[in-house]
Amino acid sequence: MPPTDDDEQTGVHCRLDELLLERGMTLTRLSEIVGVSIVNLSILKNDRAKAIRFSTLTAICAALECEIGELLVTA
Repeated sequence: MPPTDDDEQTGVHCRLDELLLERGMTLTRLSEIVGVSIVNLSILKNDRAKAIRFSTLTAICAALECEIGELLVTA
């Protein structure tokens, strides 16, 4: 069976779990700070996101005091 869009890997890995752990922050707290639902952050954290708004990306990085390249890396 040929791969579908849902099966394609983006080649991008989100290090949200690692950054939260390093900073002693919970997903719930990050959700409160950036105004994004826990469900949507979980999708990002588990590398299941297909897109992310630049405003969300910059808000997450600001909250975690990191650069975009620390959050998103090539897999």
